[in-house]
This record gives sequence, structure tokens and C-alpha cells, in this order.
Amino acid sequence: MEALKIIGQEKIGKIEFTGIEGGFGEGKKAMLVKDIALIHNQTNGNLNLLINRNRKRFKNGIDIIDLKANENFAIVLSKSGFTQNQINASKNIYLLSERGYAKLLKIMDDDKAWDIYDELVDNYFNMRVAIKENNPAIVNQERLKIMKDNSATRKANILYKIAMATDSNSSKQALLAKAAETITGEMTIPIMKEKEYSAGDIAKKLGTTATMVGKTANKLGLKAEQPGQNEYGRWTNSKSRYSDKEVPQWLYTEKGYRAVKKELEK
Repeated sequence: MEALKIIGQEKIGKIEFTGIEGGFGEGKKAMLVKDIALIHNQTNGNLNLLINRNRKRFKNGIDIIDLKANENFAIVLSKSGFTQNQINASKNIYLLSERGYAKLLKIMDDDKAWDIYDELVDNYFNMRVAIKENNPAIVNQERLKIMKDNSATRKANILYKIAMATDSNSSKQALLAKAAETITGEMTIPIMKEKEYSAGDIAKKLGTTATMVGKTANKLGLKAEQPGQNEYGRWTNSKSRYSDKEVPQWLYTEKGYRAVKKELEK
């Protein structure tokens, strides 16, 4: 285990906390849970409770260090603003690595918490090498790279959420493709889990008309009530050929296609 070193008060925007380096590896930064609690407007006791309830998920020396459990950390504790009474009264005094902090945020499951995490990763955890070398050019280059990557991730996440909320299949596919392009640089159209057929697709395969396919499906009672789906297919919205409006369309599964085919071949 690397020795811990207090590097002073860190301030990122309105966030102020005790900067600590080491413990999880040379030059690697860490954060006290008491500082994380202040940043996230939580109590230290509440975060300690969350950690202790999920303690098996935090690996010692990799995600977490209990400073109270080792007398060698007494000097670090005193330099971190702890009084002797606070040290004596505390059952645990936890220090988290960047990975440990991410695990804690997953337990907290708070959108605002993740926004704060982005800020800390951009401007604290990932600045370790550049700051150590005292090279402003490296700092700015690294910050811009991280901000760009995080911005792309957030944009893709927003596009994904919009896609999942829309009833339009064509719009959903376009949004998912755009999300993929944001992350990978390539617009990849997602592959459907199961092949689906429109009435026109089936009509071409069976040498009939889409109207006849629709009438046959209605006769067999294949279509679910709108909106809905079943083993034979699902309702979706598609752009009308005659206007800019989207109209309901029944897409058939392989089983739906076979049912129509069997009926028409009688």
C-alpha cells in the first residue's frame, strides 16, 4: 500500500475538499467519505451506512481504505481536519479511490450525484499526472479530451432515452443510430432481435396485396389491440407515404407471417 500524502485543499467550481494522494497507488488521488458527504449534501453517517451495507463490494486497498483501522494513518487524519474526539467517536473513517467512489455513486443512484462525479473525474482524479508535472499545457489538453468524451457519452445517453420513449419505429432506429455515431463515429443501424415484416413485405413474398394480407390477419385475429403486441407481431408508427404524419402499422413476426401464409394457401 502506497503512503498517503495530503496535497492541500482542492477547489473545483464550488466544490471544496481535502486532496489526498497515494494509498491506492503512486500518484493516484483519493477522497475521504466525509468530503464526499459534504459535496453531495449527505451526512457522513449515511454514506458510511451505505458502504457498510455493501461492504463486500468494496475491495480493500483497491476501492477503499479504513483509516481508523491502521494507527499509521493517525498523522493523515489529523492533517485532514479530524479532531481527536471525532477520531475516537468514529467506527470507520473511509478513504475511497476513484473506482470506490464510482461504486458508492452506483449505490446512491442519484442523477445529480453522477453530474458531480463527472466534474470530479474531469478536474480532480484524471489530472494527477499533469498536475504532478506542473505542466499547464498537459492539464488543458487532458481536460479538453475528458470533457469531449464525457459530452459525447451524455449526448448518446440522451439520444438513447429519447429513442426508448418514442413509439415510432423509424424514429427510434434513427435515434439509436445517431447515438452509436456519437460514441463510435460510425452510424450503425441496430439489428432487430427478431425479423419483422410489414404487410407489403408479406404481400411480395406471397404474390398478393398488402390489403389482402391485412384482411387475412384481421380474419385470424392476429393483431393486438392498439397499442400492444403479441406473438404474431406488434403495433408501431411509420411515416405515411402520402403526408408527413405517422400512421399506425402492424409489423408481423415470423409466426405471424407463417399464419397468414398458411391461411392464404388454403
